[in-house]
Amino acid sequence: MTTKTYIESSFCQEDEVFEVPLRPQGLADFAGQESICERLEVMIGAAKQRNEVLGHCLFSGPPGLGKTTLANILAKAMGTNIIITSGPLIEKAGDLAGVLTNLKEGDILFIDELHRLQSNVEEYLYPPMEDFVLDLMIDKGANARSIQLKLPKFTLVGATTRTGMITSPLRSRFAFSGRLDYYEPKVLEKILNRTARILNMNVEEDGIAEIARRSRGTPRIANHLLRWVRDYAQMRANNMISQTVVNKALEMLAIDQLGFDEIDKRILEIIIDHYDGGPVGLNTLAVAIGEDKNTLEEVHEPYLIMQGFIKRTPRGRVATDSAYKHLGKSKGRMENS
Repeated sequence: MTTKTYIESSFCQEDEVFEVPLRPQGLADFAGQESICERLEVMIGAAKQRNEVLGHCLFSGPPGLGKTTLANILAKAMGTNIIITSGPLIEKAGDLAGVLTNLKEGDILFIDELHRLQSNVEEYLYPPMEDFVLDLMIDKGANARSIQLKLPKFTLVGATTRTGMITSPLRSRFAFSGRLDYYEPKVLEKILNRTARILNMNVEEDGIAEIARRSRGTPRIANHLLRWVRDYAQMRANNMISQTVVNKALEMLAIDQLGFDEIDKRILEIIIDHYDGGPVGLNTLAVAIGEDKNTLEEVHEPYLIMQGFIKRTPRGRVATDSAYKHLGKSKGRMENS
């Protein structure tokens, strides 16, 4: 019995939806990332006028900023199907061949976590990307021979949180490359207002602004928090969602005014209390907290660095003055100030 390494989603047929969709369905609904959206709009328009498939696209940036959403928007804009898979699922070249031979003309192949592709699989991807052909080896040993299978023209859309781990040969084969940045609170407010309308929620503007401030610049987190606030208000506040209700709901999740959760604060406390402010290596920090080092590096650390609470040095992570102040601690002492 074989396991599928991809999921197919069609925008040509009406989707059977079992929950309210929150993802934007077009570039006009996609708030933020204006530069990327403008470039994609030009690219889509030109491809449609020439009746060609889109060039390959690479989206990078931290998790939850809209890379998968943009891939789905591209498929809808081009009126085609999107085939979704991820780097860890494609373990060998045969898995990739199975996905590629199932593609139809104009389809979009979306590979999430592109940086986690095996090197042999990555090299196997080059001919399909450049020439839309697939090289297959038949038999083994003295009887081995290579045949070339022509593929329909398709668009590869890759998403990665670790651009530096993608090799130059693979990166150079993408016609479009865009990095998604964290969102400003005002943009998140716009996203939250749209989500509230879809979910038929009545949220005061101060409440929306409070959620946006604590969402770490990430739409996915903002929508998750809004749904949690809805549940809290339903059970504890008669469905009235004010700033006070939002504050109480987020306090229950231990999310503070800057959007730091328990792990974020634990990272800062470990660096300050156990290692006198640092430097401390990532592996040591991961063991002390009991969390995977990749999660620390990809999820928690970027936001802490962006907010100016820790900095990377050749010797390890160091807590800044802002971290001491936020936790109410004084440099050189282990007790609270």
